[in-house]
This record gives sequence, C-alpha cells and structure tokens, in this order.
Amino acid sequence: MNIEDLKRSKSENFFLLAGPCVIEGEDMAMRIAERIVKMTNKLNIPYVFKGSYRKANRSRLDSFMGIGDEKALKILKKVNNTFGIPTVTDIHTAEEAAMAAEYTDILQIPAFLCRQTDLLVAAAKTGKIVNIKKGQFLAPLAMQFAADKVVEAGNKNVMITERGTTFGYQDLVVDFRGIPEMKTFGFPVIMDVTHSLQQPNQTSGVTGGMPQLIETIAKAGIAVGADGLFIETHENPAIAKSDGANMLQLDLLEGLLTKLVRLQAAIRD
Repeated sequence: MNIEDLKRSKSENFFLLAGPCVIEGEDMAMRIAERIVKMTNKLNIPYVFKGSYRKANRSRLDSFMGIGDEKALKILKKVNNTFGIPTVTDIHTAEEAAMAAEYTDILQIPAFLCRQTDLLVAAAKTGKIVNIKKGQFLAPLAMQFAADKVVEAGNKNVMITERGTTFGYQDLVVDFRGIPEMKTFGFPVIMDVTHSLQQPNQTSGVTGGMPQLIETIAKAGIAVGADGLFIETHENPAIAKSDGANMLQLDLLEGLLTKLVRLQAAIRD
C-alpha cells in the first residue's frame, strides 16, 4: 500500500482513519471495524482502521497500556484480512518499526516523538506509509523537517497530521492555518479531530476532553482542505480504557460522516 491508494482518485471524499484509541480485545475491534466499514462503504469514504497496539505515553503508572504487543498486532492483521481494509498503529521506538510493519499498513509517529530521528528513519526503512503527527509544541511549517527525514531515508510515502497546539498548561487549540501551510509540502494532511480536543495534564492524571466540539473541528478541517480525518471512536467512551474523554460515541459516527460528505461536496461545487 502507498499514498496513491488513499488519494481522491478513488473517491472525491476525504479519507478516514478511525477506530478505538487502543486495542482492548478482538471482539471489540472486529465489531467497531465492521460497523465503520458499512458506514464508509455506504458513503464512499476510503477507510483505514486505527488502533494502537500499545499506549506508551501514559500519565500514571496504573493507566492501561495494552493487552500485549503480539496479541494486539495480530488483531490488527485480522481486521485487515477480514474486511480488506488497511490499518494504522503507533510506534514508539526504532525497534518497534519492523515488528509493527509485519502486521499493519501505516506506521504512525506520535506527536511527542515527531522529532526523533532514529524513529522516523526506522519507520521509513520499512517501506510503509509513515503518518507523522505534528508535535503540540511545533509550528506547522517546522513539520517539513520531520517529513524530510523520512523522504531522505528513502520513503516518499508520508502523511502529516494536525492534532492541536499546547495552549496553557491544560488545553489545546487548533490553528487551522496550519493545514494549508503543511499541504504545501506535497503530502496528504490529516485533521486529528479527537486528539485536538484533549485537555491534558489534569490534576487527576487522566486526560480530559471536549467531545461536544468534534463536529465543529471536523467541519473546520474539511473546510480548510484536510485530505483526511482521524477520529477515535468507541462503542461506549465512558468505559474505554484510554482517551474515553475525547472519543466519539460510535453510534454518532455515521451521522457526522454524512454531514461531512455533504460539506465537502458543497465546497467542491
């Protein structure tokens, strides 16, 4: 799989990266994937299933990190084989790149790690698409250097994801100028809708969020030209083991996507 597979030559719609924050088990992953596949097929939206096989960036030691690397990666591969859709997962160290590449189609670089040269180069050398999330501490134009590291390592299959910028100690804000700015690099740019609504560094040690603004951020991302959207979703965010505070209730996803497809058509016309 390469970037061409996600371009709008197959569809005039944006593409979608969506799924649970972390793989909590096989049954839940398969149920979520099946439901989103039905929605995206109906709406003609190219779809990539998202699920982290492990969550390394946790505020507290007792926070859920995963069900085991190999077990979770095999679930991602089963989603791919069962539904014929690509999958994306995060990697955290250079050593993880080759392992995750055996099971998934897109390797995602977490925002806090977007400047880690060894991680970017290792991801590049797998030949997989590399999705780099913009650091909360970086200006959009600075992401050119992160993308260059992947390209200079021999891999032109790069995507860049906007996920908000640190605003004070416990909040994020999205500067939508960054999406057209990063599009000048020549790579697809994705709007990470749900992570942009996080409220990190809460005194409880559990990240908060503002899911009521998911539709607003998604519409704005489409309006300014995002090529893709990233939306974490769960059957019941209240009991999700990670990022429940900012995930979208799965029952609400089809209605949102329907509105976004109409919005993109209006902009296109």
